[in-house]
Amino acid sequence: MVRVPNVTRADVLAAARNPLALIAERWTPAPRTVRRAALAALVMAVVIVVTGGAVRLTGSGLGCPTWPKCTDDSLTTTSAMGFHGVIEFGNRMLTYVLCAAVGWAIIAARSQKPWRRSLTRLGWAQFWIVMSNAILGGIVVLVGLNPYTVAAHFLLSTALIAVATLMWQRTHEGDGAPRPLVGKAVQQLVWFLVTASVLLIAVGTVVTGAGPHAGDSSDVERMPLDWETVSKLHAVLAWIVVTLTFALWFVLKAVDAPKGPLHRTRDLFLILLSQGVIGYVQYFTDLPEALVALHMLGSCLVWIGVLRVLLSLRERPEAVADLPGPSTESALTRA
Repeated sequence: MVRVPNVTRADVLAAARNPLALIAERWTPAPRTVRRAALAALVMAVVIVVTGGAVRLTGSGLGCPTWPKCTDDSLTTTSAMGFHGVIEFGNRMLTYVLCAAVGWAIIAARSQKPWRRSLTRLGWAQFWIVMSNAILGGIVVLVGLNPYTVAAHFLLSTALIAVATLMWQRTHEGDGAPRPLVGKAVQQLVWFLVTASVLLIAVGTVVTGAGPHAGDSSDVERMPLDWETVSKLHAVLAWIVVTLTFALWFVLKAVDAPKGPLHRTRDLFLILLSQGVIGYVQYFTDLPEALVALHMLGSCLVWIGVLRVLLSLRERPEAVADLPGPSTESALTRA
């Protein structure tokens, strides 16, 4: 018969003050578990973007016309809300799944031995971005899908994907000082690529805000811009990103760079080509909902690909504690 350890009042109080520390004392996840937890948080960050797009594309943005309740009298959707209420409320419920994934990533990072404080901070950064975006999502509903708040909602989701990608990458690295794998000129080229990608995503939100998919069947305010002109600007920025990516791949080949940056750049180039094909097809076929949703997924994958290229430019070995040299050891022995 297994003896149950005594739990003192001090143990209960300690657990109430810092439950993560209590879990860390009793569980040590394998490095693979920590990596999977970080990946799960990243996947859910992408899923919530795609399902949010589905809400807009099905005209369900006001399926639950208020927030935080679905209606003034009900926390959940009702039969009177119909299909649109189910879609909108379902997307709200996925936020809890995202929170669970982020929570698992935080717990796994906090319980890893030795404790890597940087990983835990990245997990908590995701949590606060999720909370901020949930509040912003409520504001989006309360202001009737104002396109500027919708754009901010998407951009904050993009920030979440950035932090989640960074945490996932850091689970494959150590905590040593980063060592560059390429020269300054290549690093500057990659930062141009990152900047152009940020502009591409930002202008993409303007295309959405000025375009025909308002997110609801009612008369929703649109950005007072010519949609086709903004779409052409978006396409120009896309070609700039593609050109920079191809130039980066060529430079990396020329300087005989390590395989990591070269492979990540190749992957990004292939994603960009696929995204470009989808973009042009949806433009010339009057924006069918399925292709727009696929384009939103592609936008997330492009952003992740750009960040992976940036993060592949350096390596971070395991941090090694300073050990006493031979002379110090001899002095300690003599003492």
